[in-house]
Amino acid sequence: YVFKPCELETSESANADASSWIRRSMHGRRFVFLFLIAIMSSSNGTINVAAAEQPSSGKFLAFTHAGEERKYLLHLPQELPEKAPLVFMLHGYRGDARDYMAELGVKGIADKNGFALCVPQGARDVKGIPHWNARLKISRTDDIDFLSKLAIQLQQSHRLNPARTFVCGVSNGGFMSYTLVAERPDVFKAAASVIGTMSGYTWKHRSQIQPAPILQISGLNDEVVPYDGSMSRSGGWGGAPHQQTIMDFWSKLNKTRTAEVVQISDRTTAHYYRKGTDDHEVWHYKVKGFGHRIPGTRELGDTAFDIVWQFFSKY
Repeated sequence: YVFKPCELETSESANADASSWIRRSMHGRRFVFLFLIAIMSSSNGTINVAAAEQPSSGKFLAFTHAGEERKYLLHLPQELPEKAPLVFMLHGYRGDARDYMAELGVKGIADKNGFALCVPQGARDVKGIPHWNARLKISRTDDIDFLSKLAIQLQQSHRLNPARTFVCGVSNGGFMSYTLVAERPDVFKAAASVIGTMSGYTWKHRSQIQPAPILQISGLNDEVVPYDGSMSRSGGWGGAPHQQTIMDFWSKLNKTRTAEVVQISDRTTAHYYRKGTDDHEVWHYKVKGFGHRIPGTRELGDTAFDIVWQFFSKY
């Protein structure tokens, strides 16, 4: 199906509201992976890589999309199995992919578990801030098409598994993860959102969404992406309801038949909805007294991204 594009918001009031959100927004940590690939082109876009670049060198690779050069990092483990999974990790608003690569230890998770890791860099919105356009009104960038075509190109060039391509994001990256699995289920087979939620547009058009496995990690005291769904609609961010309502939607959509609640720590409960369509599951981690930060091992018993991979590895 095809969604209609949102109207770009440029009014002073909208920008003021967006600026308020920006100031509070998570500067992010970010994750990433980088790999040398041959110069090649296709109808999906063009990849240009200097011959000197090596896997995990920390240098950006380039992908030409809609006439513009987009950047991404790619990490391929040395012992990558044939038809390995591909995981996209999306940074938060204001984010930088290189920081995610350096700070979150995700390369080690990829090496240990044998999956390819791609961390793209968001383009700049009307305020000049790196972002992901999850059907928002702060940009005309077509990130849905960019990320989908990049994923297909990487699948083809590195013989990765199209049936095991997943997307995870932090904050704004979480918004984008929901949007990708909603609009491009042919490319992205499961999504994980860490302190993000669905954009108002994606929620409004939920009747068109197909079943997909979903993981959500939320801080119950988050003032940037409020758990109760009270985020401002300015810029297209708000409009989705209470996070529990969103998880109930996904559980029902996936026709899950069992529910289990596990106390992970004194702050955190994990809600597992299982035995859904095609064995789909929906996981929902709730962290009491926690704001707009990535929960750590103290709250989750493991790193957030170890949990993300535990979830993706089921598919």
